[in-house]
Amino acid sequence: MSRAEISAPDGEPEPGAGRRVSRRTAALVVAPACATVLVVAGVRLTAELTRAPTPAERAGAAAAEPSGRYRTWTAGRIFPAGLSYRLGQASAETARRVGIGPDTRCETAVDDMFARTLTVRGCRAALRATYLDQAQGLAVTVGVVVFPDERTAREAVAWFPSREPRPGLRALPLAGSVAARFGDVARQASTAAQRGPYVVAATAGYADGRPAMRGSLADAAELAPQLVQGVLRPLTAPAAVRCGTREWRC
Repeated sequence: MSRAEISAPDGEPEPGAGRRVSRRTAALVVAPACATVLVVAGVRLTAELTRAPTPAERAGAAAAEPSGRYRTWTAGRIFPAGLSYRLGQASAETARRVGIGPDTRCETAVDDMFARTLTVRGCRAALRATYLDQAQGLAVTVGVVVFPDERTAREAVAWFPSREPRPGLRALPLAGSVAARFGDVARQASTAAQRGPYVVAATAGYADGRPAMRGSLADAAELAPQLVQGVLRPLTAPAAVRCGTREWRC
């Protein structure tokens, strides 16, 4: 009898046949299970990518957005063209922006002996603009100094002068304007405030560079803090998340 004629007895399975059937059966069971897992995962991923942000995510984004405004906002938005103020019992008036300085280096925005105080704390940028009061007799340079985080900014603001204007924020004279002679020697009053990663400082004095006269510093000292708040408040105000607009991707 040849090898080709040898076969299993009637009713008995060929050797290994059971194992082959089991493997085919397992494959038929596993394949749909894997497909089901993939479908479920795909549905969940699609839902995650297309769902609306949660209230917690919106709040987190709104809180984080102000820290990048010094990069995303235009200089004219950081320093509005007009800032409202009030001196004593007088009616509200408006300080007008004369110009904005192009130099954003921290070390050139402040006196040399003060520059290291900022740089060792990680100062990222310093933007300055000069305003004139409504009568155009007083000039105020307002500076936005940016730090890595709120804690560092809080530490730094304590080093800004609150009475003597130097060493501190440097004046920004603007050629061809009423404030052309408002240099560092004309600084008479200063102030600073902090919120978030920003310190907003101001130094004020006579627009024509005159030294202080008796009784005149009160107006400069009263004007400067109001302009500081006029810049600081909108710069650090919580953002309103508006999905679908150019500024937000939700």
